[in-house]
Amino acid sequence: MGKRSRLRSVLVLMALVLGVGAAMQGIEAWTRSRLGAQVAASAKPGDIFMIASVTCTYCAAARAWFNANQVPFTECFIERDERCAAQYNALMAPGTPVMVVRGRRLLGFSAQAVADALAGS
Repeated sequence: MGKRSRLRSVLVLMALVLGVGAAMQGIEAWTRSRLGAQVAASAKPGDIFMIASVTCTYCAAARAWFNANQVPFTECFIERDERCAAQYNALMAPGTPVMVVRGRRLLGFSAQAVADALAGS
């Protein structure tokens, strides 16, 4: 096999890998937006309550996801609100965020877990 033929094979392989990677990213983005739309359609004001910390990066990511997908939620900060800190302590949570979705406690943030809780799964 000549140099040109090997180079062509490598370029074709690279193009295939890039194409598959781009397709997978597209599918992932579509799935995320679909999940966001599903949660936004299911959630009513008062369904989702987030107990957060001002320094929690996962809380910030959850907040950004809820806002980007126009999902109604309320939150409190354990450092700023004594009642919030008391709720957090009563739940004996090991960290933040703590999501309370229709009365169901979720530790951390997972859009899929929120969707499942809203669906009653």
